[in-house]
Amino acid sequence: MPTNVLHPDTWVDKYADYLFNYAVSRVNNAELAKDLVQETFFAGLKSAPNFKGDAAERTWLIAILKRKVIDHYRKINSKKGKAEVKIDFAADSEEGDWLEKRVADNQDRDGEAFLENEELGDAIYGCIEKLPTKQAQVFKMKTIQGMDTEDICNELGINPSNLWVMIHRARTALMGCLNDNWF
Repeated sequence: MPTNVLHPDTWVDKYADYLFNYAVSRVNNAELAKDLVQETFFAGLKSAPNFKGDAAERTWLIAILKRKVIDHYRKINSKKGKAEVKIDFAADSEEGDWLEKRVADNQDRDGEAFLENEELGDAIYGCIEKLPTKQAQVFKMKTIQGMDTEDICNELGINPSNLWVMIHRARTALMGCLNDNWF
């Protein structure tokens, strides 16, 4: 039985800072993070009738924000790929036109999205391997495995402040690595 109810009138006060910090840690741009949070609130309002109450309000909003961040990177990479097609195949206009249409064809988006996700996943794991061992371990436990802060601290014998410093450093290093090696 669903136990959670949405209260959109309190979202900004309750969740704006949390969502902003989440977004800025992923896109490394404060203005873009603000836009993504605003889009998240709009999308939440739009899809509120579909909210089943199985998740907490904040968890549901974070899920929406995660999709907004992914869509942002897909959009960037889609434009990047299209520009490369135009440059790479300008000499052979017939083939170039065909490839340009294929890049923009929505029927091909599922396959393209799958490849982009797979490439991004490989890039992320490659960057995680470059992190110091303990940072990588903490990052994987918190971000990938979704473990609770208290469980991680108990298992590794660290305090929550140390955990968040390590996660922040790991995210900063990963963003730099991804910018250098993937974007």
